[in-house]
Amino acid sequence: MNRRQSASDRLTDRPGHSLVGVLRVPENRVSPVAAIVRRVLLALLILAAAVLVVYLDHDGYRDVNGDGVSFLDSVYYATVSLSTTGYGDITPVTDSARLVNVLVVTPLRILFLIVLVGTTLSVLTERSRQAYKIQRWRAKVRNHVVVIGFGTKGRSAVSAVLTEGLKPGQIVVVDTEQRALDSASALGLVTVHGSGTRNDVLRVAGVDKARAVVVAANRDDSAVLITLTARELAPDAQIVAAVREAENVHLLRQSGADTVVVSSETAGRLLGMATHAPSVVEMVEDLTTPETGLAIAERDVEQSEIGGSPRHLPDIVLGVVRGKKLYRVDSAQADAIEAGDRLLYVRKVTPPSEQ
Repeated sequence: MNRRQSASDRLTDRPGHSLVGVLRVPENRVSPVAAIVRRVLLALLILAAAVLVVYLDHDGYRDVNGDGVSFLDSVYYATVSLSTTGYGDITPVTDSARLVNVLVVTPLRILFLIVLVGTTLSVLTERSRQAYKIQRWRAKVRNHVVVIGFGTKGRSAVSAVLTEGLKPGQIVVVDTEQRALDSASALGLVTVHGSGTRNDVLRVAGVDKARAVVVAANRDDSAVLITLTARELAPDAQIVAAVREAENVHLLRQSGADTVVVSSETAGRLLGMATHAPSVVEMVEDLTTPETGLAIAERDVEQSEIGGSPRHLPDIVLGVVRGKKLYRVDSAQADAIEAGDRLLYVRKVTPPSEQ
């Protein structure tokens, strides 16, 4: 990686509007029909305001017929003015002709303008809106989760995080594949196009302000470099990384990862267990799938639970987290619950349709 990047190449030195296409903040999607209806209503609202202005000051206008300016004249004057048609040597002089001009010609003219310049205006408006949303997001983003790599592992990680109650707008996905970013954006996630090994890309993703970073790269060497970079930017963030080979776990930990998951060995153990105890594998899958059934969760201890044994609680407690260390429920250190402990337990997940 070339560390002598020019100022124009560093993403962190760019203003918000130049990050459109790199950083994408999700927004509510509107159907094409609804977008056109909104534009037509806005045009009619502007027309009504113009008519009101003209009619309130109708004594200041003169008609070629010399009979004063009526309300219908005001409507006609506003429509030909706003449509940039103007008025020349051929003008409607009867009420019926002017009414037709207002009710038929003007809507057709508006539709024509929508078809003619609608796409260009939409693109310009979209870029301006995205630039504004990017500036606002960069100023306010805090305590979010950054997922680097949106492959199978990254998607599963996002699904688990969303199940725990985090909003889609609080998750940032970093990837180099546009197809993956489009999939993430469709879920309402914030996306950043770029390599997670680059310092400036992670800064744009707000890693330095994130509470957690998920490293889900496809290669172990990439995962090590990403973890090093992320830890340098975010000394206090929780960094979770996935590797393919167990021999690389120590490299990830030395690079700053708090938790390392060996994806290949974990899958291999499940495959081996399935040969003689398929129901055990089914239960493990249930516990690691937070959407339905049973799930492993973590919670703070309640005041009434302090001093008691975790084995006597209504919840099925698996362990006690004290500081940053986990004690199994059968260990001596977990005999009595202390203030500040967190409990690792099994909870029942109720599907949204049953809530």
